[in-house]
Amino acid sequence: MKSDIIDIDVQLLHETEKAVLVTLDVPDNGVWLPRSKIEIEETGIAGIHTVSLPEWLALDKGLI
Repeated sequence: MKSDIIDIDVQLLHETEKAVLVTLDVPDNGVWLPRSKIEIEETGIAGIHTVSLPEWLALDKGLI
């Protein structure tokens, strides 16, 4: 079975216990991602994180 998990570098705008608000470029275009569907980790670049998430969710949220 093919994995549909993809990695995307994003800017982390806000986080709560259940979700994170991220953007690819413009902070006004942030999207909420549920923590239950993603993994997020720091890249070592200030403010930039890598999100691992299902491809369908990235498509649904307009991240790809």
